Amino acid sequence: MIKLPSVIFGTSCLGNLYEALTYDTKLAIVRECVANAPDGMVTFDTAGKYGAGLALEVLGSCLTQLNVPKDKVVISNKLGWYRTPLIGEEPTFEKGVWKDLKHDAIQKISYQGILECYFQGNDLLGNYEAQIVSVHDPEEYLAAATDEADKEKRYQDILGAYRALKDLKREGKVFAVGVGSKDWRVVERILGDIYLDWVMIANSLTVHSHPKELYNFIESLHQRGIAVINSAVFNGGFLIGSDYYNYQLVDKNTEEGKALYEWRDKFFSICKSFGIKPAEACFNFGFNVPGIIGVALNTTKPEKVKQNVEMVTRQIPKDFWDALAAEGLLS
Repeated sequence: MIKLPSVIFGTSCLGNLYEALTYDTKLAIVRECVANAPDGMVTFDTAGKYGAGLALEVLGSCLTQLNVPKDKVVISNKLGWYRTPLIGEEPTFEKGVWKDLKHDAIQKISYQGILECYFQGNDLLGNYEAQIVSVHDPEEYLAAATDEADKEKRYQDILGAYRALKDLKREGKVFAVGVGSKDWRVVERILGDIYLDWVMIANSLTVHSHPKELYNFIESLHQRGIAVINSAVFNGGFLIGSDYYNYQLVDKNTEEGKALYEWRDKFFSICKSFGIKPAEACFNFGFNVPGIIGVALNTTKPEKVKQNVEMVTRQIPKDFWDALAAEGLLS
């Protein structure tokens, strides 16, 4: 099983997720990540989708400005989104989520397409390059199919992309190949055809959403020696105060939206009564699952980077979880 730190630093904030941060703020975030990296080795999780390549560009620029040695940085680049010119007023992917972008992005998942994403990603990183790679959002690629025949063709495209990534690993250009997905059942299907070094699940195993079937799946991966990284343990920020749930703006006027806010109000109330920060509870729940080796965390505030790292050792009393269960907040 590959070795990765307990906290992996996410970079969607560098790509202007929800808000456009100043470059100085982004530089401060990266500086804090480097300063608080376990054992002096900092690991970043990034993707061509994050700001249509902006996160890659900014990360490379910040690392260069901070003079961080290449052998002290591990970069995981989730591949499958390729930067393109911006034609309209806003990007065509995930509208309303990314702010003040100068480029658009399209999905390129195939043998050749994934290689194009890999080389473009390294170009955007400048003086640095990705050592860990994966196919990003395979579930979205499949969901765009027009019919079952197209869906099967698209799945074969995904397998072709993995052949390319395996070639990169065989050539020594990267040391690990994985997948980043919001749908663990798509990951399960892929693993039926290809062995992966690691799996990143997003928006799937959180204090708000935690199906038993997913626990069983993670246990099976652990038994196979496949590392599992839990990402988006805040459900896109909603569980710690954002109005976006899984990167979609919540409509408070719908029944689903009302239910989400009611759940969060109860969650916040119990956290307050125990003197526990919501972020601490979310991290603890998403991290202390057998088979989870690390959590990818993203923040827009430099001062929170150290706090995020310290959450690894934060102890949450059993009474807190019992209180959540008593309120029907845990299944």
